[in-house]
Amino acid sequence: MNDVIHLLKTRRSTPPPMLAAPGPDEAQLETLLTIASRVPDHGKLSPWRFIVFAGEGRKRAGDIVAQVARADRPGMSAEQIEAERQRMTAAPLVVAVISTAKAHPKIPVSEQVSSASAACMNLLIAAQAMGFGASWLTNWFAFDRRALSLLGVNDDETVAGFIHIGSPTGALEDRPRPALADIVTRF
Repeated sequence: MNDVIHLLKTRRSTPPPMLAAPGPDEAQLETLLTIASRVPDHGKLSPWRFIVFAGEGRKRAGDIVAQVARADRPGMSAEQIEAERQRMTAAPLVVAVISTAKAHPKIPVSEQVSSASAACMNLLIAAQAMGFGASWLTNWFAFDRRALSLLGVNDDETVAGFIHIGSPTGALEDRPRPALADIVTRF
């Protein structure tokens, strides 16, 4: 079987707590982002951008997530606050794929958002092809304007996904996949 076909047939998300160092180095990250940007893009609008959270940036982002969560739930325990912080610090690298979709006379916003989603998928596949594990998540703060503003997302932008990338710490069992008979119809 072709290596690309095998990769696509066996792709599996790795939960962030199972992603450890090392993560991608700068050259690998540049390759990952280049691949992420090679997606269908009707009109050449590039309706996405990337925010890279690595090193201290992950810690600052985790502090922001914990701070906003604590503001909404002042009675949070220390363990709950730390769990919120870990949403951005569990993996050695987090790449936010930001949808910059805007009204256009010929290209619907939905197509532009789909292009940002395709960037997320390319990033996941490329990470696995490089031997890393990855997971595409959003979490509550992807929809919280206070948190997004503090994380560098503009008011007219949305998060397509936070892609967590690192070295898998163990083997994962595959989850059940839908039977094609249940999801395919022919016209």
